[in-house]
Amino acid sequence: MLGKSFSFERVTAMGCCGCFGFAKKPKNLARPAGLNNRLSREFLLDEDIEDEDDCSYNGDATDTAHGDEGELQSCAKRSEEIIRFRIQNGLICREFPVKETHEVIRTEDEDGNKMVNEYVREYKIGSGSYGKVVLYRSRVDGQHYAIKAFHKSHLLKLRVAPSETAMTDVLREVLIMKMLNHPNIVNLIEVIDDPNTDHFYMVLEYVEGKWVCEGSGPPGGIGENTARKYLRDIVSGLMYLHAHNIVHGDIKPDNLLVTRTGTVKIGDFSVSQVFEDDNDVLRRSPGTPVFTAPECCLGLTYRGKAADTWAVGVTLYCMVLGQYPFLGDTLQDTYDKIVNNPLSFPDGLNPQLKNLIEGLLCKDPFQRLTLEAVAEHTWVIGEDGPIPQYLCWCKRNTLQGEQFDRSKEDTQMSHSD
Repeated sequence: MLGKSFSFERVTAMGCCGCFGFAKKPKNLARPAGLNNRLSREFLLDEDIEDEDDCSYNGDATDTAHGDEGELQSCAKRSEEIIRFRIQNGLICREFPVKETHEVIRTEDEDGNKMVNEYVREYKIGSGSYGKVVLYRSRVDGQHYAIKAFHKSHLLKLRVAPSETAMTDVLREVLIMKMLNHPNIVNLIEVIDDPNTDHFYMVLEYVEGKWVCEGSGPPGGIGENTARKYLRDIVSGLMYLHAHNIVHGDIKPDNLLVTRTGTVKIGDFSVSQVFEDDNDVLRRSPGTPVFTAPECCLGLTYRGKAADTWAVGVTLYCMVLGQYPFLGDTLQDTYDKIVNNPLSFPDGLNPQLKNLIEGLLCKDPFQRLTLEAVAEHTWVIGEDGPIPQYLCWCKRNTLQGEQFDRSKEDTQMSHSD
């Protein structure tokens, strides 16, 4: 906990960007409950430490909120209520709904490969939050899909917050993805949930590519031109989420997949939250330590959209420079650097790019660049021009409805004349 004399309001008045600093370093920054301060560097870089062979799950609660259980429960409940209200009232941004299957048939094909319904297992391709991700091929259309597999009994045993289990997270992820459809967001195809079995599956589009920083490790990055292209896709997808009142909560290279044609798609909505109107104040801290915004390290409430934007800044820094802007040897040290250390840049970095990164990694969330400002930044526009405006399904329907109403009014007026 921070000392009584420490005031975030006092601190934010001091400035922003690279010059922003604290009058004195807080002695104990908030850290996830139940976790020892001396953690492996792997934890600092990855929220999900998974077993290689089967579904395994994070152990204890990883919530950094400093409110009582009632407040946390009301926030979680409010998020669920918002999602269900939107779905019940048709407020989803999809032309075609997600397929829902309530029967699991586990068999083998003629070659002995395991099958789930019409999907033939090929091999494990990764580990998501709480479960493994496996590549399957559909015998119906021949396409490949990435399927996230869970055991419901395990999810129900795992507490991720005082009032939430891992099952809460997974169901929220499903509900959120049911509402979304955007070219820069991984698409949910089908949910398989048989009430008579312990198995639960999310069938996702398979992005046959790498994550945005793969193979770019220190000392170099992926280059300005590629980083610009990727950033434009990330910003487009994230602006779509924020416009639909969704905070991703764990933007990082591992959750940004690149297709064969070079398009970035945002994935893993396991810690995402939904908010009403412009009230994106959250308590539960987002996922991965090294991508966590300063205001989240302080254990205070924070603005979800601004925290997402900070994570975009860390990601851009990684893409361009091939290293993390703030990384310590322990969780405490990492949080301390995020909160207190100034940004450092190599000599000769493009001044426009440096200005953009400083704006994204402004330690004061109220002075941090918004995604709208990022989209209009000179470095982002480059030679490609402004990021194209995506007319999503729900906006398209709204515009068509307005045009229909205007046409109806014009017809009525002409008849009355």
